[in-house]
Amino acid sequence: MTISYKDLIVWQKSIDLIELIYKNTESFPKVETYGIVSQMRRSAVSIASNITEGRCRGTRKDYTQFLRIALGSGAELETQLIISKRLDFIKNSEYDDMVKMLYEIMKMLNVMIRKLAPKS
Repeated sequence: MTISYKDLIVWQKSIDLIELIYKNTESFPKVETYGIVSQMRRSAVSIASNITEGRCRGTRKDYTQFLRIALGSGAELETQLIISKRLDFIKNSEYDDMVKMLYEIMKMLNVMIRKLAPKS
């Protein structure tokens, strides 16, 4: 039996990150609802969604490509977190928690991408 995307630790951690992002962006200025709040939430959701889609595609090549897209969404989210911190929308401790979780996910994605790469 193949493992489900829901069994992947990286997917589980990305769901935890989504929850953290949603909770922390609730206190952002209302004017940012359709700005950085929306961007951050979409980027976070994109990480988990691309892990899921890649895992369900059925080929190693597709899986790797979607993991790379998830990694790119992680980089977008990192930039948005930096901007949010600089604009004082989030406290240092909240930033640190979210970035720590994000970096762990991105490291896991990088390892998965390397392991799925064709052997030369």
